[in-house]
Amino acid sequence: MKRIAAFLFAIALVVTTSAHGAKWTVDKVHSKVGFAVKHLMISTVRGEFKSYDATIQFDPQKPENLSIQATLDVNSISTENEQRDGHLKSADFFDAENHPTITFTSKKVEKTGDGKFKVTGDLMIRGTTKEVTFDLEGLNQMVEMGGVTKTAATATASINRQDFGLSWSRALETGGLVVDNTVMIVVEAELDMQK
Repeated sequence: MKRIAAFLFAIALVVTTSAHGAKWTVDKVHSKVGFAVKHLMISTVRGEFKSYDATIQFDPQKPENLSIQATLDVNSISTENEQRDGHLKSADFFDAENHPTITFTSKKVEKTGDGKFKVTGDLMIRGTTKEVTFDLEGLNQMVEMGGVTKTAATATASINRQDFGLSWSRALETGGLVVDNTVMIVVEAELDMQK
């Protein structure tokens, strides 16, 4: 019985995978687009974007052909502090009124090991586009649940917020900044294959 199920699973992968790979959607209940930045040079503030859309295509047999297009709603930013969230949406940082979205479009994927990749693409924040490389781990395990093929991945990258015009800053008397320039992006994504 297990052999038959595995055979049918393999056929389903072949049938649903085009030359560019199958289309996958993000299971948002089990996913998170987050970030972390040092505050006062001694603690870490974490946040996330609650609203986002992504189009992902890849062939499970050739995950290095991965393609990602993602859009984040800046107004959905949440650090669990309303005053801080309002400041982040202001012109001091993201300027959500004039730049309501953040986008990422992958351009190149390099496989660096089993389930390990470097995904390079264009990240656009506040109207400024820079090339950013994410370290991605995953896409090498598939499970079936309720007739849906699932996989998952974690992607991380480090950016300098000043490169994207998020320039508000205040120096500390002891040296350093109130908000560090280095921001870590952490994406935890559970993906569902579309039939």
